[in-house]
Amino acid sequence: MMPSWFTHEKAKVPTPSPAPILEGYYAPMTAKALLAAEHRQKLLERIWQYTAMSQPQFEQLYLNPIRRYAGYVQQLPASESHHHAYPGGMLDHGLELVACSLKLRQSHLLPSGAAPEDQAAQADAWSAGVAYGALLHDIGKIAVDLQVEYQHGQPWHPWHGPLNQPYRFRYLKGRDYQLHGASAGLLYTQVLDRAILDWLSGYPALWGKLLYLLANHYEHAGILGELVLQADRVSTAQNIGANPSKALQAPRHSLQHHLLTGLRHLVKNEFKLNQPGAAGWLTAEHLWLVSKTATDKLRTYLLTQSVDGIPSSNIALFDELQSHGLVEATPDGKAIWTATVSDANWQQQFTFLRLRSSLIWAGEITPPRFAGTVNPVNHAEFDDVQPPPSTDTKRPSPTSANPPSPDRPRLEVSSFYIPDAHDSDHLGPLLELFETPDSQQCDSLPDTSAAAEQNKELGHKFLEWLRAGLKSHALIINDSAAKVHTVNATYFLVTPGIFQRYAQEHQLMKDPTNNYEAWVNVQKAFERLNYHQRDAMGLNIWSCQVQGPRRKAKLNGYLLSDPKMIARPLPSDNPFLSLIQREH
Repeated sequence: MMPSWFTHEKAKVPTPSPAPILEGYYAPMTAKALLAAEHRQKLLERIWQYTAMSQPQFEQLYLNPIRRYAGYVQQLPASESHHHAYPGGMLDHGLELVACSLKLRQSHLLPSGAAPEDQAAQADAWSAGVAYGALLHDIGKIAVDLQVEYQHGQPWHPWHGPLNQPYRFRYLKGRDYQLHGASAGLLYTQVLDRAILDWLSGYPALWGKLLYLLANHYEHAGILGELVLQADRVSTAQNIGANPSKALQAPRHSLQHHLLTGLRHLVKNEFKLNQPGAAGWLTAEHLWLVSKTATDKLRTYLLTQSVDGIPSSNIALFDELQSHGLVEATPDGKAIWTATVSDANWQQQFTFLRLRSSLIWAGEITPPRFAGTVNPVNHAEFDDVQPPPSTDTKRPSPTSANPPSPDRPRLEVSSFYIPDAHDSDHLGPLLELFETPDSQQCDSLPDTSAAAEQNKELGHKFLEWLRAGLKSHALIINDSAAKVHTVNATYFLVTPGIFQRYAQEHQLMKDPTNNYEAWVNVQKAFERLNYHQRDAMGLNIWSCQVQGPRRKAKLNGYLLSDPKMIARPLPSDNPFLSLIQREH
């Protein structure tokens, strides 16, 4: 049973106005209410599991920023007509990005190339940096892409503070699609508090990468930028109905990327649309491209761009487009559709490739739609004319009950699909891709499973070994090569050294060239016992300055809460070690 994420909620959105909420407006909600939806609770649980933190530590470093983020994005969508284009889409996308990026981060030892003890000491900070970059990835949109106004007509901007009155919104026409990436600076200090920023700034390599990422300079953001972009591809693919696992396998310069880039160029710059002799017709949801014209032009364009691997035959190119999910299949699984195009004055039959229009105009303004019809031959159920008014209760069309005034234009809000708050099935492939982490990676989860009991047993075995080793002097203490010291009247366990030694002595190293997992499992098992102290930020790892006769160094490790559980009497503090206190 997962814990309630709202026990210690501090910052709440101010109480909404008691005035009646007019049609087409949204009431501001507390973070608690926004995050209570079942699919969001599942994502929060995954995020907690991937961080391997105690609940108080998770509250401070993750849940509080997520709550503040929720207070600002409220029911705003993540895009106008592409991914997560429904009320609440921005919040869903942010949570999915955090979960995905933290899962991907587990495959990396950060900072890259650092000593194992430094990687262990900085692990929590780098994980948090990845998560913050993911959460804030698109937050600039609410500052520069959306127009939001309160019920009484006053415009809202995020630097005013969280939404606190009934509001409505629309995407701005003619907006600069690159601007939102450079606008996160208007908001990230309102999501990440002073203590978090102080903490992150203490890790210069991480701090620099995160600042570049938040300023939209991904070319300088290193591994942080790569992880966030990968997570963004996964979340977007899942939402628009593509395969999220394939999104991870598509590098920027893959054939899939070149095919899509070529199609976008041709449609936007060379193809005529919606007229006799055109290369395509744009209907309500689809773009119908004349198959031979489109593939011939696409091959020619890609060859002029020196792209390798383009199939020489149209049949092979059709298959390539279909295998990458760029064109939609007919009911019998083929790439080529036969359809009749007609309007009031003419009618003609063509063979087509059918694409979703959002694939070409990703979040951009689309051209006018074809006034006539495109009807697939022998597939009446796929008739792509303008649909009748929907009766689906999940697709409301909020429009204002207020008449427009001469000085205040009417804000028309699109119809959106709203995921059922009680049904997380739409997250199925995403949650399967990022399967529940092994219990050895999850800290402070309820110890109800057999695996959790095994983890607890491993932690106690480590402590028994530590006691026996100190008693028999097999483990030395307060020596220059020791992995155990006394500092501030308690024991200081050097990481990763002490855990690596346990793993080696107990033959837990399955692969001598890659023993990272073995000792990390021992360390996490010890952590879950909660027999150690945490610093002011709630972090597990402390640092000690070593001042010897001939050299200076730094050690990272755990401070035990009660030294008597290990050995009595406690030796005097090591005079060459001093605890480094973090200031916040």
